[in-house]
Amino acid sequence: MSDSGRGSLDLILAFVLGAAAGATVALLTAPQSGRESRQILKDLARDAAGGIERIPDVVGEAYGRAAQAAREAFVRALEEAAGPGGAAR
Repeated sequence: MSDSGRGSLDLILAFVLGAAAGATVALLTAPQSGRESRQILKDLARDAAGGIERIPDVVGEAYGRAAQAAREAFVRALEEAAGPGGAAR
């Protein structure tokens, strides 16, 4: 993966981890029993694990669409540079 792709993945991971940390702090400071808090944390962890498993697929699909759009733009630019005669200016 390119450096910018790695940076995007790092950003997404940082966001997910920050959201999880914030949710944990909110639950630990909420006025409810320990048993209820533990159950909520367990449910959130299970949901987060399912979401994290989908991230590589989503990023891969977005990368594929971006790469295809870049190829199409490159071909159009080459065709425009070649002009009506077919030779580059």
